[in-house]
Amino acid sequence: MSSANFSLASKVKLPSGKLMPQIQLGLYLMSRREASTAVRWALAAGYRGFDSAQMYRNEKEAGHAIRNFLANPEENTEGLTRQDIFFTSKLASSSTSYQAVRRSIRQSVDACGLGYIDLFLLHSPYGGREARLTSWRAVEDAIDDGEVKSGGISNYGVAHIEELMVSEPRIPPSVNQIEVHPFNTRTDIRAACAKYGIVVEAYAPLARAMRMKHPTIIKLSKKYSCTPAQLMVRWSLQHGLVPLPKSAKRERLLENVQVGGFQISNEDMEEMDDLDEYLVTDWDPTDAP
Repeated sequence: MSSANFSLASKVKLPSGKLMPQIQLGLYLMSRREASTAVRWALAAGYRGFDSAQMYRNEKEAGHAIRNFLANPEENTEGLTRQDIFFTSKLASSSTSYQAVRRSIRQSVDACGLGYIDLFLLHSPYGGREARLTSWRAVEDAIDDGEVKSGGISNYGVAHIEELMVSEPRIPPSVNQIEVHPFNTRTDIRAACAKYGIVVEAYAPLARAMRMKHPTIIKLSKKYSCTPAQLMVRWSLQHGLVPLPKSAKRERLLENVQVGGFQISNEDMEEMDDLDEYLVTDWDPTDAP
């Protein structure tokens, strides 16, 4: 368990050598307008990492909001530059066509307008072995060409991770982004990632608010004088995960990440771990063939 005093300034080092914010704003299920507004609010609040995807259809708006913020000295009082921001996107669907994937990555870089993408992920293992390995080669080459700084995978199960690593990739994945929270702990996938030094990003770290009223969550929130959301974000951080809490509401954006004022004890971390019920809040491609 980490005793770190986590904040929006906390960073993790990726296998690629790049530093990545340890708490980021997830942009899933945000409309274009919501993403544009939420990114601006989040930047003002101290967020430096933003998680988008081709499937979210808000790469353009998120990138535009970042560029506008950086260019406006009244908002950007710290004098931040593009290098201070960490932007993630994901390939909508893996393909056996190398050229199609390369083209798709370039389209994402163009759409966000940020010059490059800090982290580009294969969004899911769907498509089969050949599509997965071909798509990864395209990510490697996008890194070589400067379009992408680090590459990774998303929703990869243990078998998919092993398949990729056995193929001896020229550039290993830096990240696997999966659903992780106390009600779906994915210890098997996390162990496979740890084996290869892959950082785990936790999407839906708040279990999409489906368990905020769970008795254990309520009890521990009261014990630590925090909100259920803060408790769950802190659980992710103490497990060494990179949580991506999503909110399009300004006050929640701020509140969710105020997690530096308390530390969950080992005993209470274990009690939260024991809440695991394999709760899938959206989709679960981790056993795709």
